Amino acid sequence: MARLPIQSVESATGSNKDIFAALQKGLGMVPNMARVMANSPAVLQAWVQFNGTLGTARLSSQLREQIALLTAEANACTYCLSAHSVLGKMVGLNQAQIDGARHRESTDARTSAALKFAQAVIDRRGGIGESDIKAVRAAGFADAEIAEIVATVALNFFTNFFNRAFDVDVDFPRVEAHGHAMAS
Repeated sequence: MARLPIQSVESATGSNKDIFAALQKGLGMVPNMARVMANSPAVLQAWVQFNGTLGTARLSSQLREQIALLTAEANACTYCLSAHSVLGKMVGLNQAQIDGARHRESTDARTSAALKFAQAVIDRRGGIGESDIKAVRAAGFADAEIAEIVATVALNFFTNFFNRAFDVDVDFPRVEAHGHAMAS
């Protein structure tokens, strides 16, 4: 049970109402994560703006979803693993790509390099080395895309931590982390 109230879609007002309407239109639902974020309209709006702006990034929606899956697995966030498994399919990922992303694996060399870089960012809490940058550049990523990989990791850390902190009720088909025992 969520540790903060799950806000009602029907009684939402102001910016929450507008954001809920946009989510309903785009996803066919208003996810519980957004409904819990709505306890603070500023938090909900910050997430929507960050997520929406990254939607205009050079990284493909498929790669952003793969990074989201990798990050959710690293942080043992059941809510995000569940949501991004569905969202990944919505942007064209198959089950093998979804499963592979959770373990930094891809049959595509470029995607594999991006996931390896994202994992380094996660493991070193951003303290990557020059060799990490060189490796991802060698795989064909431009500086803008490299910055977007880090931003995608950061956005997903926010949602992972938010969902774990408030034990948000999963409203997607449930997907559990594989053996990453983080303190609950």
